[in-house]
Amino acid sequence: YRIRGLGKNLSRDIMKVNLLATRGDALHVDTLDLNVDRQKAVFIKRAAEELEVEEDVIRKDLGRVFLQLEALRDEQIRKALDKKEEEIQLSPEEKAAALELLKDPRLMDRILEDFARCGIVGEETNKKVTYLAAVSRLLDAPLAVMLQSSSAAGKSSLMDAVLALMPEEQRVQYSAMTGQSLFYMGETDLKNKILAIVEEEGAQRAAYALKLLQSEAVLTIASTGKDPSTGKLVTHQYRVEGPVAIFLTSTAIEIDEELLNRCLVLTVDEDREQTRAIHRLQREAQTLEGLILKRQRQEIIALHRNAQRLLKPLPVVNPYAKQLTFPDGLTRTRRDHIKFLALIRAVTLLHQYQRPIKTVPYDHKALEYIESTPEDVKLAEDLIKQVLGRSLDELPPQTRRLLLLIDEMVSKECERLKMERTDYRFSRRDVRHYTGWSDAQLKRHLHKLQELEYLIVHNGGRGQTIVYELYFERPAGLSEPFLPGLIGICGYDEKKDGAKGEKYGSSTPQVTGVFGGGTGGPEPMKTGLRGQFQRFSEKNTSSGNSEPVV
Repeated sequence: YRIRGLGKNLSRDIMKVNLLATRGDALHVDTLDLNVDRQKAVFIKRAAEELEVEEDVIRKDLGRVFLQLEALRDEQIRKALDKKEEEIQLSPEEKAAALELLKDPRLMDRILEDFARCGIVGEETNKKVTYLAAVSRLLDAPLAVMLQSSSAAGKSSLMDAVLALMPEEQRVQYSAMTGQSLFYMGETDLKNKILAIVEEEGAQRAAYALKLLQSEAVLTIASTGKDPSTGKLVTHQYRVEGPVAIFLTSTAIEIDEELLNRCLVLTVDEDREQTRAIHRLQREAQTLEGLILKRQRQEIIALHRNAQRLLKPLPVVNPYAKQLTFPDGLTRTRRDHIKFLALIRAVTLLHQYQRPIKTVPYDHKALEYIESTPEDVKLAEDLIKQVLGRSLDELPPQTRRLLLLIDEMVSKECERLKMERTDYRFSRRDVRHYTGWSDAQLKRHLHKLQELEYLIVHNGGRGQTIVYELYFERPAGLSEPFLPGLIGICGYDEKKDGAKGEKYGSSTPQVTGVFGGGTGGPEPMKTGLRGQFQRFSEKNTSSGNSEPVV
């Protein structure tokens, strides 16, 4: 007798196997539940006919097979119940190297250097944010990241590089998921882990479960199934616990808004200089130095994985939280504010070996925690400006990038032709020649800009060429993403604060506007009839506030 499929039986009420009985050249095979007498009787009768033996012989054999399988099944159930995630034991040398990395004051710089040695150039903000998002898996409310870019821009390479630095036992990666797949995972299979899905299209059917998992940190489902003993339909409850850090990539422009506003949306650098840097790195990989770096890459990956294994899920307290403010003009900032605070906690958690562990008595026990520092807040603030400063509008990252390129093209042409911007017209062909984008890309993104009234269509009748007018102008003097209303704590920069020797000021942190505004931040821009962002009103100009706002 040959048995297959016993490993799937993790309930004492089920013994469903594939059973093959042979005698000489004769054989009989069937799939049956040995706990169900009717199925067993059919097998005995058919096997006796095929093998040309008495039914009593087969019946006695099945009894012996059943007892043996029951013992094996009970043993595998016991192992499954007692199964604990195997703790990776680090050697003294590995632990010392990992601690040296975690205690290095240049920790974030070293992370960027190691990314470069692993083959990821540029993308400094994205590398920091994704690495910190991976660390946030240890928080009670982890971050979720959506990497959005054009095809072949390198979003998957960035995600794979980050995941490679994380321990294998703390990450789960899929190419696609069905709508119910998350509900039927093990209860703790995702707890404090990273769930990565290669393409957002592969997660569309599971979008509802992902949203719940991110917001509620738990999934529950009631499902109908048969009771093995009675055969009646009964309700079974399944539960999957979080929290879990979610990583997604996508080339799509239109993404489920409910899923998107739960994520930090990152866009990959698609500029020509970045492409040149990638080409240079690809060529260097073919040299002897590249071969040596490839060998060193495994050492870097092992070092970071060991460092991540040493991180503990300590509670993080932010003593400066009450002194911070955040933009409040849109309802979606209620979630973005949580992302900002979670990013501060992730920075602190990564630096836990550089922070003293404090204790406070609670419920007759000592509660341990670590505190965020002004440097942690400053780093998180710089990163959130770069990320949310680009995403608090209706434009997808690639569409926003095209808008800025068109603005650049129009400005140059108007200056060359000495004409007003409102009089300048351009076609899709002009944009294609200036940007080098494919026609398929331009059709999608220009249509989005037209819908949101950044572009006005002229002509376009039957047999006529469609030309556009740009109804947008980038505010002068704006060289980096800007997040109005984001207020930090002073004391980051001694030169800026003029408080040399008093890095943190008084015991109560002072509040100052990062961009020169008051405690409420600069006033938002006014919106014109067609959605055009205008400059400051006369009131702002007369008051001396000339800082542009996006």
